[in-house]
Amino acid sequence: MTGQHLQIADLISRAGASFGPAPALIDGDRSVSFAEFDSLTDRLGNALLGRGLRPGDHVAVLVSNGIDGVVAYYALAKAGLVRVPLNARETDVELAYKIEDSGARALITDGRRPAPTEITIAVDELSTMIDAADSTPCRVVLDPEAPLRLAYTGGTTGKPKAVVLTTRSELAEVANFLVDLLPDIRPDSVMLHAAPITHGSGAFFLPHLVKGAANVILQKFSPQRFIDAAVEYGATATFMVPTMISMLLEDAAIDRDRLRLSRLCYGGAPIAPALLARGIETLGPVFAQLYGQAEAPLAITCLQPWEHTPERLASAGKPYTFVEMDIRDAEGNSLPPGTAGEVVTRGPHTMSGYWHRPEASAETLGVDGWLRTGDIGQVDSDGFLYLLDRRHDVIISGGFNVYPREVEDVLLTHPAVREAAVVGVDDPKWGQRVSAAVVVREPVAEDELVDHCARQLAGFKRPRHIEFWDELPKSPVGKSLRRTVRETMHSPQEVTENA
Repeated sequence: MTGQHLQIADLISRAGASFGPAPALIDGDRSVSFAEFDSLTDRLGNALLGRGLRPGDHVAVLVSNGIDGVVAYYALAKAGLVRVPLNARETDVELAYKIEDSGARALITDGRRPAPTEITIAVDELSTMIDAADSTPCRVVLDPEAPLRLAYTGGTTGKPKAVVLTTRSELAEVANFLVDLLPDIRPDSVMLHAAPITHGSGAFFLPHLVKGAANVILQKFSPQRFIDAAVEYGATATFMVPTMISMLLEDAAIDRDRLRLSRLCYGGAPIAPALLARGIETLGPVFAQLYGQAEAPLAITCLQPWEHTPERLASAGKPYTFVEMDIRDAEGNSLPPGTAGEVVTRGPHTMSGYWHRPEASAETLGVDGWLRTGDIGQVDSDGFLYLLDRRHDVIISGGFNVYPREVEDVLLTHPAVREAAVVGVDDPKWGQRVSAAVVVREPVAEDELVDHCARQLAGFKRPRHIEFWDELPKSPVGKSLRRTVRETMHSPQEVTENA
């Protein structure tokens, strides 16, 4: 072990020594062993420092799913450079904002250059840099509280903020996964990365690496491509957002007997219980929910496969072993089971703050270290968390609180509805009107969907207006953008009142 504290570099070099020639990364026809991965990240780390970068500098990485991106990520960690991962699906305007906001001194890119940086390195240059670099171990020892990477929030309520994550938080996240979410990883396990490694799927890389398991990367997701790869490589685990699960169940011909899948982890957005029930029926008891956010990466609560009972499909599970979670009111008082309030959490995996936003950091972290998630939830008598909605998305209609997710879940139980987003639209009489945008599988009348909701929801919760859209606006990681839906939805004056 280098230095006084465990480093990410130590995990990589240990895996290289322990599992040497076995495949660590697979991307189509290309494969990299554990020993090669250790060597590649050493060489690239040395090469980056040789280009004039200094430990602590921020480096943006704009690379599509593939081996090159993973090598770049962990070369940065070894060199003490702060990683700023960028999602290749975002627009140049969105990417330019993050490059400039993060203060990135360099950009590693597969072609695009949304904003100028002092140093720009094309992906095609990496192999040349690696071949010419010093092969000695690259080991810049970081203080456990020093920035390791910046993770941008989804930006669903405004401009994205850069979450500062440290070596301390990264190691704690790995420990949370190994203890609770993926305790059965072995050298013959296989993680299939179907989602972008810049976000949720990337968190599964290190837990599998340290246990000697292979990481297989899909450059682009499609249901059939996923099934083919899962069968070919014997995938035992994967991560998906609910939209991907819906696409998989809708479009893929799934032969359950040919799959080794024991964990289909999902998160990143709410999932409808009806969709989850269909998934379990199709794929078996392999689903594991993980609830977290950029500020507490993927680890606040988890719902284990055996906890996916019919009455708990709407639950986000219980806190991880090394994570604390509470429900509090606006004054910070703990609330009893069955009472809705803000979800707060505390643990070694949480952020140290937002990059150059001290006021926002203080508001979110508070003086006691409890992180305010901005999510509204409640726990039942057994300690299972039920998320009701984002604090900013709660609809207040006629003085009553309406949680959009509850209405969306009911809409999604109608067989014609594929996707739904519920928002509050300003209304002169009620304050806000409950309105919905839906994507349907087959034609259905608005009145039929309103009646469907009326049979299951209180009158003040049922949608007063439903619009039929070809698709819902989503963030690059698959979250429905309610803010965009709200801005696009017709005003009450433009629609007919549903009495």
